[in-house]
Amino acid sequence: MSLALPCGLPFVDPTEPFAPIAAPDLAHAAAQAADGAAPALRLDTALALLRQAGQAEPAEPQGSAAYLQALIDQLVDLSSRDALTGLANRRTFELALAREVDRVARSGEPALLLMVDIDHFKRVNDRHGHAAGDLVIRAVAQALTDSVRPMDLAARIGGEEFAVLLPNCPAAFGPQVAARVRLHVARTEVALPPEGQRLSVTVSVGGAFAPQWVRSTPGIWLQRADLQLYRAKGEGRDRVCLEPSATPEVSALERDMLLGGFPIQESE
Repeated sequence: MSLALPCGLPFVDPTEPFAPIAAPDLAHAAAQAADGAAPALRLDTALALLRQAGQAEPAEPQGSAAYLQALIDQLVDLSSRDALTGLANRRTFELALAREVDRVARSGEPALLLMVDIDHFKRVNDRHGHAAGDLVIRAVAQALTDSVRPMDLAARIGGEEFAVLLPNCPAAFGPQVAARVRLHVARTEVALPPEGQRLSVTVSVGGAFAPQWVRSTPGIWLQRADLQLYRAKGEGRDRVCLEPSATPEVSALERDMLLGGFPIQESE
């Protein structure tokens, strides 16, 4: 028996039996599995993505396990890279940053994070168009790749902003690496179509080392590097600003994480 409630919702009598709920045709699915039949995979979209990225279809026999694994590997690689530059994208960068801050806390090895921003990039787009801006972003990305080691991670994290993660980078080498990045970009010229006009840009670089032997977070490390980038911008751009010490002062949050939330009681 069902009654109408004032709000318009039906009242269901708990003494009445529930109607049976339709279940999937498990017998049919089991029969398919027994016969070795499987639904056809729709790979058209995946293959279209590979073609758009300029990658060839896997060479293994189509439909084989090796073919599918190769296709998955190619799609994973595409999903981890920035489409314009080929650098690591923000998702990949954030994963790497989290792993590195944990590794530094456990091993004590130094690691440097650089934030790189193209100076006055809006002027490039306004004066030469967005196509020219894309060429500049690609050129800066290549300059970053050429300036660091193969083990380092260069990423485009948004617009004209990049990040470079340098594991096992001693404090003495930090200023040299950051200066090399800045100079390499400044010496890079971009040919703009159709006349081949030469254009060059500069970057501002801010950097910070991960706190060694301290449990921290990727967000804190990123914030410290960002503060130095803002300082470089504020001091005139086309310069490098690094955190003054390779072992920065421990923040309140990091202290709480290190102590597990228990305050230290000083001995009397």
